[in-house]
Amino acid sequence: MFCRNCGAEYVTDKAVMCVKCGVKKGTGNNFCPNCGNTVQPGSVVCLTCGVSLLSGTEGTKSKMVAGLLAIFLGSLGIHNFYLGYTTKAIIQLVLTIVGYMTMCLIIGFFIVLGVEIWAIVEAVLIFTGKNNTDAQGNLLAE
Repeated sequence: MFCRNCGAEYVTDKAVMCVKCGVKKGTGNNFCPNCGNTVQPGSVVCLTCGVSLLSGTEGTKSKMVAGLLAIFLGSLGIHNFYLGYTTKAIIQLVLTIVGYMTMCLIIGFFIVLGVEIWAIVEAVLIFTGKNNTDAQGNLLAE
């Protein structure tokens, strides 16, 4: 792993900042994080090694916040709104509203229960790292 600002190699994969230039890991657009060669600012792919320069950067969204939102407000899709998955969030929200509106019928209970299970499964996937990106492809911050 190489610093995107100065091109220096990180000592460990767990580094949070470059020891040479002092910038946060993933910040900058002058060097390829995979091979360390210079790239044109705004490039999508490194021309030397072919790695994507857009994905894999750590975003500002927190894994903990997303997981807790999924547990406590998951049936409303709040965690998916937070992560930028608006279509999935709207589906969860609409299903929950329809479920509560048809709660007097037995089917409403099962709709709400299904959405709750869906949200808990997504929380588990977020906490275990199986779903560790937001809608833009940025990694969730620890």
